[in-house]
Amino acid sequence: MNANATASQASVSESNRSRILQHLYHNGISSRAQIAKALELTPAAITKITARLLEAGVISETGDLEGSKNRRSIGLKLDTAQFHVVGVKFARSLVEVGLFDLAGRRISLEDLPTVSEDTIPATLATIHEHVNRLIASDDAIVAVGIAVPGPYLQDQGRTAVVSSMTSWRSVNFLAEFGEAFPVPVFIEQDARAGALAQYLFDRDSTCENLAYYLIGEGVGLGVIDNGRLIDGSQGAATEIGHISIDVHGIPCDCGNVGCLERYCSAVAIHQRLLDTDIVPDAGSMTHTEACRALFAAADAGDGRAAALIHEVGRYAGYGCVTILNAYNPARIVVGDIVSEAGQPLLDAIHEVVAERAIPDIADETTIAISPLPTDATVTGAAAVAITQFLEHPSVFFDDV
Repeated sequence: MNANATASQASVSESNRSRILQHLYHNGISSRAQIAKALELTPAAITKITARLLEAGVISETGDLEGSKNRRSIGLKLDTAQFHVVGVKFARSLVEVGLFDLAGRRISLEDLPTVSEDTIPATLATIHEHVNRLIASDDAIVAVGIAVPGPYLQDQGRTAVVSSMTSWRSVNFLAEFGEAFPVPVFIEQDARAGALAQYLFDRDSTCENLAYYLIGEGVGLGVIDNGRLIDGSQGAATEIGHISIDVHGIPCDCGNVGCLERYCSAVAIHQRLLDTDIVPDAGSMTHTEACRALFAAADAGDGRAAALIHEVGRYAGYGCVTILNAYNPARIVVGDIVSEAGQPLLDAIHEVVAERAIPDIADETTIAISPLPTDATVTGAAAVAITQFLEHPSVFFDDV
């Protein structure tokens, strides 16, 4: 057999292994016959592939299942609790490190000290120490996923722009972490990681066309179209935070003016609060703390706080109109810090969409607050690693 034919056969084998793992991941315990029918593979092929997966310990057999015509068959399962991944979230001033199982269940989560321009080298050293300590203490860890601010240039390993924290631009995440640990490392833009988390872990949604609209310290977007992330040529597609909503607006570090994230991000909200007395101690707070204080004030009946949330929500709504027109998702999920404003934010978003979006498109699109925790980006970092585990099992198990 020539080299091309061998490579082609290996690719098909890997694809079929991945399909079986993904079937078990999404459908739970299944018999070989059920898998063969669902994936349209021959029983002989299923038997051969699952034997290799069983031998490698990737899947296991369960008890008897009732098959067709009352025949008994043996169930197979991918035990999501058996394998763990580390998720690392980078925001502008916030870094979180979490440990998760394959189902996205959080085992541990730690917020590292608030990051400033001057403390980035120390933060990187802390991450190395923390992740290595987790791996050394847990043999079940198979991968590390990292979520970083966008636009993230995948081939170069760096972020092109990080407004309000420019020193992050000097960090090459691929060089820093790509081979830093004894398990594979995968790096993705934060909102795209969040989209993977919504796709994998929101058990109430089976949407194959969704957009995750991250409104945190920055504003980002991840879009899954027919079950696959939209990448772009450099991996920097769907960078909505730097789309201008006012050509005469506030200058942005990216070189544009009027960028969306200058109006509705947690950083933008914090800056607005510094110019008011809605949150008297805003100057001593982090961006997250300031936003949460604003939301609490609105909940307590402060009309000025409620008005600011409504204004921010309308700006977020302009972003939703762009998402609807550019990507036509079936579902837009709003997440991260600013989504904690809840229904008032969502009401303002819907208000703008009703005014400005094409009705035939908007009427068929659900817009909702993410059902995942606010730290969905660190969960998304885990989802990046889990997706690779499911799609490329041979990376993790040489003998499959």
